[in-house]
Amino acid sequence: MGTNYRVEAIAKSRGLKSTIYCTFLTFIVLCAMIWACAAEAQPYRFTSVSIEGNQRVESNTVLSYTGIKRGETVTGGQLNAAYQNLLGSGLFESVEIVPQGNRLKIVVKEYPTISRINVEGNKRLKDEDILEFLQSKSRRVYSPSIAEADAAQITAAYRQQGRLSATVTPVLIPRSENRVDLVFEVTEGRVVANERIGFVGNRYFSDRRLRRVLETKQAGLFRAFIKSDSFIADRLEFDKQLLADFYISRGFVDFNIPDVTAEAARTRDAYFITFSIQEGQQFKIGEVTTSSDLAEIDPDAYLAILKIKTGQVYSPSGVENSIARLERLALQQDLNFIRATPRITRNDADLTLDIEFVLEKGPRIFVERIDIEGNNTTLDRVVRNEFDTVEGDPFNPRAILNAAERIRAMGFFSSAEVETREGSAPDQIVLDVDVEEQPTGSLGFGASYSTTSGIGLNANFSETNFLGRGQTLSATIGTVDNARSLTLAFAEPNYLGRELSFAINGGYSEDTADKYQVTNFFFSPSFEFPVSENGRFQVRLGFRYEDISSVDAAASADIIADSGNLWKSSVGYKYSFDSRKTGLNPNAGYLLSFEQDYVGPGSSAQYIRTLAKAQAEQSIMQEEVILRAAFEAGAINVLSGSTKITDRFFLNTAQMRGFEPNSIGPYDTATSDPLGGNFYAAARFEAEFPIGLPAEYGITGGAFLDVGSVWGLDDKSSVPGIDDGLHLRSAAGVSIFWKTAIGPLRFNFSRPILKQSTDKELNFEFTISTAF
Repeated sequence: MGTNYRVEAIAKSRGLKSTIYCTFLTFIVLCAMIWACAAEAQPYRFTSVSIEGNQRVESNTVLSYTGIKRGETVTGGQLNAAYQNLLGSGLFESVEIVPQGNRLKIVVKEYPTISRINVEGNKRLKDEDILEFLQSKSRRVYSPSIAEADAAQITAAYRQQGRLSATVTPVLIPRSENRVDLVFEVTEGRVVANERIGFVGNRYFSDRRLRRVLETKQAGLFRAFIKSDSFIADRLEFDKQLLADFYISRGFVDFNIPDVTAEAARTRDAYFITFSIQEGQQFKIGEVTTSSDLAEIDPDAYLAILKIKTGQVYSPSGVENSIARLERLALQQDLNFIRATPRITRNDADLTLDIEFVLEKGPRIFVERIDIEGNNTTLDRVVRNEFDTVEGDPFNPRAILNAAERIRAMGFFSSAEVETREGSAPDQIVLDVDVEEQPTGSLGFGASYSTTSGIGLNANFSETNFLGRGQTLSATIGTVDNARSLTLAFAEPNYLGRELSFAINGGYSEDTADKYQVTNFFFSPSFEFPVSENGRFQVRLGFRYEDISSVDAAASADIIADSGNLWKSSVGYKYSFDSRKTGLNPNAGYLLSFEQDYVGPGSSAQYIRTLAKAQAEQSIMQEEVILRAAFEAGAINVLSGSTKITDRFFLNTAQMRGFEPNSIGPYDTATSDPLGGNFYAAARFEAEFPIGLPAEYGITGGAFLDVGSVWGLDDKSSVPGIDDGLHLRSAAGVSIFWKTAIGPLRFNFSRPILKQSTDKELNFEFTISTAF
């Protein structure tokens, strides 16, 4: 009983003490609040202000930051605001405000002035590149916040190179007269590579194929040289867009990327990236129709010009191309403001999309003017030439979007934006073109090697926006074993302000064969213009000085007879058709060309030279295998005289594998000298496919079959023993393709199937071409 009483008494005593403590604490807090409020409300009136510690900053400037005037009544809150204003100015390291009766004392300590800025420890980024984007500048006041922001900017630049562990520390080195040297100490760290890029949820396309779509690359054998295999988090967003564009262009309209994960390795020197994707189903085009409520529109006539057909894989680019065709036809019929709107009906049962193009009147809006800004070097007319629209034309949004894409594709600008705003009236539109120019000149040096021509060196200069006129000026010097050349070229893409290209090409070449040497000077002006959506037409003139010299006495009598020099002139044309320009099928394309030249006065013969070429490419097996086919043929129809060896056709290893260049065709049976022929034909068939190696190695395999021949001479009566018959040759083989950091390598292993006894075989060919 006594024990319980004592416990209760102790508890009551502790509770009383706790209550007293809380009451006292509350009293203290209330007193502090009352004092603070009193201090806040206490008025001050200063008849004088003294400022100490300032060296560079004028006293009146310091006083202006406080907002306090002499003789003015201020409160404690205003003094606190003045303190904050002085610190916020970024001019002072410390500030002290001391009221002394009627006198206000302000003591400041100024930030030092930056004498020099240095960067130490950087090897991967140059000093000048870093200093260019720093906000801290010499002879300006040092600011800790700006210095920290600069350090973060440098770190971000290293992260863009995949060096995620890079650190940058700003350090001050004191100098006299309140000056400092600002040094950014850099620890670059190691590159964090993408050890593995994988995909989850892909059924139609393999991981190997999808990796080729991404800008981010998986680390391979040359990880020390390839920057795109470094881990950069910001690049993943762009990769997601690339994947979406890839799938949607192939009919997977429901494609989605729910998640992208990037996991660091335990050693923190590599990342494993996984894209979780949902492919959905591939849709094809169902019924395609056109409709309109306008009396002047004939829907059937518009339907007839469309290229997309039922059964094709759906592609947004095909729809865009169709819209452009429909609206262009309306303009050709003098129907302005016609808009083609696609209405798509989804049929999940048969996985098709019905497309109805509705032709209707758009709003009556006109282009008031086109304003161009940012083109300090490029002339306004160069940008305006990319617009099909001029001031006063009806406003066509799609035409403006296409013009913006063409401006970006010129390569003159790092950025190009085209915006619209209302003009002087509601039915007027002003186009604002804002561009940012970039360097357009280049100077390059390169090297090449092949088993047939040996080691080659070349240098080239190119300016694609010469004097800001959009013109191209280039020069190339090249040399390989027994040959050297110099070429000059100039091109004006919009001659007379029209879609007409004017070009001039000229140069010098010198080639040394086994028993003779050929020297050429040539000059050729030409005009080229589009004749259809995919077709272009060129007309040209040619002038050539040719000298065949150093002819060996043991050479063929035909070659000896051709020795000497002469001038040649020619006039010709070329038509080309490229299906890839419209991009309707991302997995296939073909290129056709046909050209003829009439060689006339000055030549040893007057003749018509004809060339025809056809090339096609198709991806199959979910784009894992690429099939290629090419056919070309040429003919010389002699009108008078006889052709020289330099006029005739020869086949090189790019046209016919398995044989040494220029070794097949008509030849002198007495000397075994190849003479070339007036006719040739060659067909090449090739497949490229994976061979089971990791995709990051960049190695694929191939198989090929080449068939061709050169034949026919116009005058062989003067030289007996010449065989110019049509003898078919063919060769088959395998190839190894290797994409490396120093350029694309190709190894061809071939074996002739059909050949002549005088043909020279070439069973192995290795080529490399790169520029540095």
